[in-house]
Amino acid sequence: MPRVLRIHNRLIIGGPAINVTYLTKYMAPEFETMLVIGDKDSHEQDADHLIMNLGLEPVVVPEMKRDISPLNDGVAYQKIKKLIQKFRPDIVHTHAAKSGVIGRLAADACNVPVILHTFHGHVFHSYFSKFKTNTFIQIERYLARRSTGIIAISDTQKHELANVYHICEEEKIKKIPLGLDLDKFNVHQDEKRAEFRKSFMLNDDDICIGIIGRVVPVKNHSLFVAAAKLVVEKTDKPVKFVIIGDGDMRPQTGQEFIDAGIDYTYFPDEPRQATAVCVSWQTDMDVVLSGLDIVALTSHNEGTPVSLIEASAAGKPVVSTDVGGVQDVVTDNQTGYITEPGDAEAFAEALLQLINNQEKRDYFGQLGRTFAQNNYSYQRLVRDMSEYYYEQLAKAGVDYRQPPIRHVSSNLEED
Repeated sequence: MPRVLRIHNRLIIGGPAINVTYLTKYMAPEFETMLVIGDKDSHEQDADHLIMNLGLEPVVVPEMKRDISPLNDGVAYQKIKKLIQKFRPDIVHTHAAKSGVIGRLAADACNVPVILHTFHGHVFHSYFSKFKTNTFIQIERYLARRSTGIIAISDTQKHELANVYHICEEEKIKKIPLGLDLDKFNVHQDEKRAEFRKSFMLNDDDICIGIIGRVVPVKNHSLFVAAAKLVVEKTDKPVKFVIIGDGDMRPQTGQEFIDAGIDYTYFPDEPRQATAVCVSWQTDMDVVLSGLDIVALTSHNEGTPVSLIEASAAGKPVVSTDVGGVQDVVTDNQTGYITEPGDAEAFAEALLQLINNQEKRDYFGQLGRTFAQNNYSYQRLVRDMSEYYYEQLAKAGVDYRQPPIRHVSSNLEED
């Protein structure tokens, strides 16, 4: 069977972690996969529940971290080369930026037949200075030339990679959307709704608007606060704003709610009722989404936002800024509303359209559920990736029927 070395820089809550773990689990036994991961930052929430639930045992390279470090990156590069030389994969498939750099350089140095990279997002705007951004673009162009194929997770991302940032020619990019386990978002919703609301002191009749993800600058929670202020001023409905996630900007976001005159609490430290509540990280997203009425996304930049796919699968309408692959997962005025980035008034108005109209929330939710189930199941992801792998193996002339040469221990210190 073909052997795949799958490399991901860190296993934290979010779409990339779901993608790499589901591919590792569900492409077996057709593909023998070794999953290699790096280490997370201290403020990030790990996604260890994914590997535990799926029964996976990844190889950990702790030196492979998000931040650039010549010493750590060099050590990680040597360790991954060693793994490649032992495992002798037919395919090295990297996911996200740091693992994409280290993994592809190591695979190229070891003459791996097929070298693939998935862009789950990119850092080509709204993250770094112009100089640093241009440097990253040049690095990605170089790495693309060393890659057999590039995978984009949306049409929008494919267009940006090929025609905006010129990472490589469009013919080299394959679009393979994310795939998720969506069945759980459709069952026992009433019970889950009651559980979530009881846990965080939310009333049955509250209209709860949630924003899900890391509380970091690129997610632009300041826009969420600004829109919340306008909503509170314009409606007498019992509205609550719920932040699901955590990060460096969480204290600032809390202060922004207070400065806007909105009662706020960080629930883990001060469990009480409030108009705005940060519940920090949650892993049972089916329970969370059952408890919400509307899901918001205010980011400056996104790949394909998993929170919006899962919201649609749970039958929840969404309001999002028009960034990244949002238009690939949200149909404006059918499954939600899409607004221009940074426009708090437009964002608030879209929220109010849903807050004030239960029938519209239900209708958008029904359309969203059908769309998500038809387009973003993990079964479809595995099928698409399998076909692409075989296509790339055939182009490389690999006889994928040969049996694995040897079992490889996860102990990196062994010879």
